Amino acid sequence: MDYFAQQLINGIVLGSIYGLIAIGYTMVYGIVGMINFAHGDIFMIGGFIALISFLILVSIGLTAVPVILLIVLLVSMAITALYGWTVERIAYRPLRHSFRLAPMLSAIGMSFVLINYSQIAQGARVKPVPPIITGGYSLFESDGFVVRLSNVQILVVIATVVLLALFTWLVSRTRLGRDMRACEQDQTMAALLGVDVDRTISMTFVIGAALAAVAGMMYLLYYGLVDFFMGFVAGIKAFTAAVLGGIGSLPGAMLGGLLIGLIETFWSAYFSVEYKDVAAFSILIVVLIFLPTGLLGRPEVEKV
Repeated sequence: MDYFAQQLINGIVLGSIYGLIAIGYTMVYGIVGMINFAHGDIFMIGGFIALISFLILVSIGLTAVPVILLIVLLVSMAITALYGWTVERIAYRPLRHSFRLAPMLSAIGMSFVLINYSQIAQGARVKPVPPIITGGYSLFESDGFVVRLSNVQILVVIATVVLLALFTWLVSRTRLGRDMRACEQDQTMAALLGVDVDRTISMTFVIGAALAAVAGMMYLLYYGLVDFFMGFVAGIKAFTAAVLGGIGSLPGAMLGGLLIGLIETFWSAYFSVEYKDVAAFSILIVVLIFLPTGLLGRPEVEKV
């Protein structure tokens, strides 16, 4: 039971990171109707920017950890959001009215560009960083096994909950959120009613990239490393989470992320770690057989 509790904590933390990335996938799909396959690499860029910002702040003598974390968070979100805006302008906007495969192929090409750009700029080796947030709490102990909850795990979960609540408020209570919902239903009618469709879609990419930057920073704090290829793997997992929860559904993206994180963690703990990805994708296939729209997805309504 103690071992189960520890793996439950680990799975929730990992699932929170997947959920933050999955929100970006489901936002873009909800409005544009396409999957941004470069989004995982935006997450990787956010991790690298967080690492570089941290090293710069330490090199100039800043030692207050809360101040460092706040500055790193703001800088990584701002710069990564710029990357997201650039991806939309280069890979999506010129092809928005082309045949449906064109933006997807362009996004896949942008993914390879970002991977190779990061490899050339930062090198192919893994970039480790010493623990930034240390300490934690021992919840209980039994038979020599201690169930621990670290401070960085608490930070990851709190950041995820706060951002999810903030974004839910943004979508449901602000003018930008209203414009996003209008574009999701019908872009042509939204434009006729005065909604700036191009601006709304760009802001969707910007917000999704900012959330991916937070996920990249949380990944850096939790695992203590980044590399140029981590965005591809995490992006596939987050895309799987978005599909599992219901692509286009914000709560579904977070639910799917938590489920994928829990499946991976428990499978690695009780079965063979080499097959944890097989287990996650197998669960996805089973769910989609019985629920084609995912757990919380809405059925597609054909437009006439």
